This record gives sequence, structure tokens and C-alpha cells, in this order.
Amino acid sequence: MKTALHIDDATILASVETALAAAIDARNLAPRLAEAMRYAVLGGGKRVRPMLAVRCGLAAGATDIEPLLPAAIAFECIHAFSLVHDDLPALDNDDLRRGRPTAHKAFGEALAILAGDGLQSLAIEVALASPREPARIAREVAQACTDMITGQVLDTLGGFPESCTQPADRLARIHENKTGALIRGACRAGAIAAGAAPALLDRLSAYGAAMGHMFQVVDDILDETQTSQTLGKSAGKDKAQGKTTYPAVHGMERSRQFVQQLLQEAERALAPIGSEADPLRAMASALATRTH
Repeated sequence: MKTALHIDDATILASVETALAAAIDARNLAPRLAEAMRYAVLGGGKRVRPMLAVRCGLAAGATDIEPLLPAAIAFECIHAFSLVHDDLPALDNDDLRRGRPTAHKAFGEALAILAGDGLQSLAIEVALASPREPARIAREVAQACTDMITGQVLDTLGGFPESCTQPADRLARIHENKTGALIRGACRAGAIAAGAAPALLDRLSAYGAAMGHMFQVVDDILDETQTSQTLGKSAGKDKAQGKTTYPAVHGMERSRQFVQQLLQEAERALAPIGSEADPLRAMASALATRTH
């Protein structure tokens, strides 16, 4: 019987790429819209969210990748949608994404907006094709998407609750939603697709929450320490725009300490799970030490 330890990352990534392309190609889309959506979602990227969804499903007992792919690619579609819209002039106004022009630079603002809209609706449609718990998985996708948009509103426009006044609290509120929701949701959806029992789902949710927080802290550190060429996107922009980031609020050294604390938190969440969770442990370590 196959286990999580017998399915390598390359196999998962290849399956995700194939499924993403097939999901777009299977729809009767206007050719230019399909081209823009493919550009947005198939133009590289770490595939952290679909990889986590599949790995959590395998840790929860799935023996095959295929039943986990709808949940996995739904979250990647939402992630791609968020990047397309975040890069628009009205929001972060970025020209570079994944080492090439952003979608609105390549296709114009109107088509970029529509391609993002298309990816959002495609995510729900794909999630509803899950062979197990389709409605529940679609709800996870929709809720994570709403939370992510809430985080983007707080980051871009403000509007915090009156009780949330401290910079550190506001920073945590932004990224619990903006970055954390999709990563946590991907872990949950993958586990649900595998039929995880409630206790195991809670463990993988806690792991996902720690991973989402850690991913953002590392992102903020890299924005100040790496070049645009290394990152494949504009470096130093958050600092230049005066955005609330972990180094800005806590300092660089404390931010690095946060990464280690969150790595330990992720590992503690997995402690009761046996060797099936080893790939998730390896992902946590790799994301804590990434340089791009």
C-alpha cells in the first residue's frame, strides 16, 4: 500500500500542474480569458498551498493523490487570483511577479481583473468536484477566500476593530487572514478530502495555522534582505510603502526568533502523528529556511 512516505514531491507537483491546466482547458472560456488565467496560475510558483493540501491528505490516510487534487488546485486558483488582484495599480501596483510581468502588465487591467474573477469562480467549481465532502471542501475554500480578502482590506485600507490598536496586534490580525487563511484552509481541505477524524483535523489545522504565520514572517524578512532578481518580485517595496511588516514592528532579530518559534509550534502540532507526517515536518523546515 502506498503511504505519504512513498509519494515524492515531484510526483505531487506534476499532478498539480496537470490538474490546473486541465481545469482551465475543460471550461468553455473565451480564448483570451483562458490565456490570461493560464498565465496567472501556470507561470511558476512554489505551489505551497496545493502541496500542503496533498501532504495533509496523505498524512490523514489517503493512499492516492487523485482524490486530493480538487481541494489542492482550488486553493492554488484562489492564491493565483489573489496575486493577480493584489498586483493591480489600485492595490500594490506591482510590475513583476514570478520573474515576469504581472498579469495586468501582460494583458491589461481589464482582462487581469476578469482573469482573477475567473480563477476565483473556478476554485469553487473545482472544489465541488471533490469525490469526498465536496460541499464541505467548497465551504473551506470560500471561507478562506473571504478571510484572505479581509486581510487585504486591513493591510491596504485599515478599518481595524476599536479594540485592535497596537501595531503588533494589527499585524497579527492582517496576516492571520491575508496569508494564514489560505495556508490553514489548504491543510484542512486536504485532510477533509482524506476523511480525517476530528482530532487529526484539529492537529493539521494547528499545523497549518503555524505554517501560515511562519510563511508571512519569512516573506517579510526576505522582502528586506533579498533582491528582486532572487525573489522574482519587487523587493523592498513593503518598507518603501511604509507597510506594517514583522521587521518594521518587531525588528529583524525578533522576526527571526518568531520563525523558529513558529517552526517549533508546527512540529508540536504534528507530534502525535507518526512517520506519515514526516513530509509535513520537512516542508516546515524548508519553508523556515527558504531564501526566495
